[in-house]
Amino acid sequence: MSDLYELTLDVLVRGPLSDPEVAELRWHVGLADGALPEPGDRRIVTAFPVVVVDDLGVPTVVDDPHPVLGGPDGIALRSGGVSATGLAPTAGGWALTVRRELHPDEFDEVGGLLAWLAARVADAHTDPDGSIVLGWLRFVEDTEARPLVFRDGCVRWPDREAG
Repeated sequence: MSDLYELTLDVLVRGPLSDPEVAELRWHVGLADGALPEPGDRRIVTAFPVVVVDDLGVPTVVDDPHPVLGGPDGIALRSGGVSATGLAPTAGGWALTVRRELHPDEFDEVGGLLAWLAARVADAHTDPDGSIVLGWLRFVEDTEARPLVFRDGCVRWPDREAG
């Protein structure tokens, strides 16, 4: 039994985005090439707290920045198909598609990126009740994906037990 999910984002992001925002978005979704290091001034996900324990057993919180959806493109080992990312400029902004395998421990970090995206997506992603559909989430052992919704200021992660 696995505890992985298939995350699929498919959004149109309103533009323009600044060059630093585009660079950081590319970094977070795994599109940064060797010429694009970690952004110095993070605007999308600003904190990466990790608890580490020193040699004396004292826990300390440190900042450990990393791309939140930056896994490699290629075979999706548990969900089938391919993990992939695409980001392309459009007439009104940017088209972003991401497909990754995701563990629930990563939901909070990914949620920071999703909140940033939700504030910038095209109106077509917004339902009449104000919910913003960013993509889909599927527990790898399920056959049906559920909408991944941002509402009332937070990501509504679908519960695999709910259906």
